[in-house]
Amino acid sequence: QVQLVESGGGLVQAGDSLRLSCAASGRTFSGYNIGWFRQAPGKEREFVAAISGSGGSTTHADSVKGRFMISRDNAKNTVLLQMNSLKPEDTAVYYCAVVAPYDYSDLGGADYWGQGTQVTVSS
Repeated sequence: QVQLVESGGGLVQAGDSLRLSCAASGRTFSGYNIGWFRQAPGKEREFVAAISGSGGSTTHADSVKGRFMISRDNAKNTVLLQMNSLKPEDTAVYYCAVVAPYDYSDLGGADYWGQGTQVTVSS
C-alpha cells in the first residue's frame, strides 16, 4: 500500500509557474505508475499527466502539453509536476494517484488518491 500527499499549490497570475509535489510513503515506490489529475469547480475530474514507475515513460493531456512536465525522483519517493505558462483555466484542485498500468489516464483505474492541492490562476 502507498500513501500520497500533494503540496505546492497556491495563487498565481496567468503566465506564472508552479511546481507541485506528490510525496509517497512505502518502500516500493518505484513500482507504482503515478498520475496527476485535476478537478475544477463544477467540472468532472480529468487526467493531466502520468509517469511510469521507472520514469522512462510519460504522457500528458493535450491541454497541458508543452506547458506542464511530469517527472519523478524515486530516491526521494516524489513525483513532480512542473507547470509553466499557467492559464486561468488551469485553476483546479490537483490530485496525484496510483494509475492503472493498462491506461494511465483511466480515472476509474486510479487508486490511493491524495487529498489534493489547490491551484488558482488569476487573469
